Amino acid sequence: MIKCLVIDDEPLARSIVCEYLQKHPDLEIVQECSNGFEGVKAILQHQPGLVFLDIQMPKINGFEMLELVEAVPGVIFTTAFDEYAIKAFETNAVDYLLKPFTQERFDAALKKWRQKQQQPVPEAAVKVLEEVPAKQPEEQVRIVVKVHNDIRIIPVHDIHYLEAYDDYVKVHTASGCYLKKKTMGYYEKTLEKSKFVRVHRSYLLALDQLTRIEPLEKETHVALLRNGTRLPLSKTGYARLKAVLGI
Repeated sequence: MIKCLVIDDEPLARSIVCEYLQKHPDLEIVQECSNGFEGVKAILQHQPGLVFLDIQMPKINGFEMLELVEAVPGVIFTTAFDEYAIKAFETNAVDYLLKPFTQERFDAALKKWRQKQQQPVPEAAVKVLEEVPAKQPEEQVRIVVKVHNDIRIIPVHDIHYLEAYDDYVKVHTASGCYLKKKTMGYYEKTLEKSKFVRVHRSYLLALDQLTRIEPLEKETHVALLRNGTRLPLSKTGYARLKAVLGI
């Protein structure tokens, strides 16, 4: 018996998936979830083989939810918004069901999933999620992180700067520092360029935190932040910062 989760904020949508799954007795629904917070906890608890996942949900969306899961199971997206199809397949999802979908279309998605079961989908999905720039508006104004068993939403306006840290990015805020499994390149492409500037290969600075630029020896410079943090500026970063500031 293969464990399945149905994650969707609409009860009717969940019931349709459950009804269609009755034709597949080897698949067992172990839990239904109405939001991404519940979904993350359910995946960690049950370790399902397959997840039926809505994209637009309260609190956090489906893509943000997957970013918080280390071992991503097989995913079949179910959504009413076809503009998300490209990113859904960029995450190496098994399939993408556009609501309302029929039993036949549902069965075809499951057939595709069965054919892909032997492929290393989880690792590939996580890797692509780290690199694909955000396409949802909410992902451009917040960063969702997992701290132990808690999920926290950090508004972009609370960020002081981002720092490269091995395979992660450190998100520095007044309330603390958080790790996110992303790349600096991802946030350089995603965050608004008029508010965040890549000043060094290891640092992305929030412009509203900058108080002044100070010179150092040999034509090098540092950026001084409101909280006293001093960030090094590369030559390219210094030129980029001056251009954004118009100096």
